[in-house]
Amino acid sequence: MKRKTDLITTLALVVALTASAVIPAIAQGGNTPNTKSKILYHGGSVIAGAANVYLIWYGCWTSGCGNNGSADTRAVLEHFAVNIGSTPYFVINTGYPNDFGQTPSGSVLFGGIASDPNYSHGVELTEDDVRAIVTETIASNALPADPAGMYIVLASADVGSTSTGLCSAVGTPPLHGNGISLTLVHFGFLGNPNRCPAIAGPQFTAANGSPLPTPNGDFAADVMASDLAHLLDVIVTNPYIGGWYDRYGLENADKCQGTFGTTYTTANGARANVRWGGRDYLVQQNWVNDKKGHCGMTLF
Repeated sequence: MKRKTDLITTLALVVALTASAVIPAIAQGGNTPNTKSKILYHGGSVIAGAANVYLIWYGCWTSGCGNNGSADTRAVLEHFAVNIGSTPYFVINTGYPNDFGQTPSGSVLFGGIASDPNYSHGVELTEDDVRAIVTETIASNALPADPAGMYIVLASADVGSTSTGLCSAVGTPPLHGNGISLTLVHFGFLGNPNRCPAIAGPQFTAANGSPLPTPNGDFAADVMASDLAHLLDVIVTNPYIGGWYDRYGLENADKCQGTFGTTYTTANGARANVRWGGRDYLVQQNWVNDKKGHCGMTLF
């Protein structure tokens, strides 16, 4: 599993049995964007070509879940996952080649969803728990084993995870890792911002702690949409430890954490910076890997 401290673990799935090994962490960056250091290629892989995203809904995500999770939040995030591919924003990732000049294509296809409504690993998840959720979902054939797949576990707000960085600090980037389940796959974890609104979603929290309007009128969905963009950015450009990151261990989206560039006001008074598929979102910037390097929303 990989997070801002760049802890990477390798997953071996054999049917429903999991064994893991930990690769030493690379340097830790701070909780604020670092735009003064150049992003560097370390000789490893990127996800060349198109990638596929799969969402795994862990916990309570139906009507009657209250503040823990809702079908409305799911709908916004599934719409986001369907529409992020080939946007000018995601095309930024085509600026990250491997040794052969191959790059992510900027395309992301929505592969499908699975649910774990019975809290199969409880309500306090460790990194190993997240790994096992993905393992078991693939082993049960709820989702295919896809070498171009990115499997994202999204937790309802009654699920905690201190070991994954959830609610531990403002600006903590989401986790990601990789593993083998008949074929190589990549996965990540998003905690629910309703668990700690001011920490997880400062962009929608006023200085006095009161909530601000969000583009889709759903705090959890609007925060998690930006976090999902961040997660997909870092997976395609640094799926293993040897891809793209700077001397502090910050990956492309890490370097722009909490920055949004030029914004506009939506009809409900919220702040947004992109409109995809008929919905507005406030999505954090990504690092544009040009001559000088900078945070932006488009490649050019």
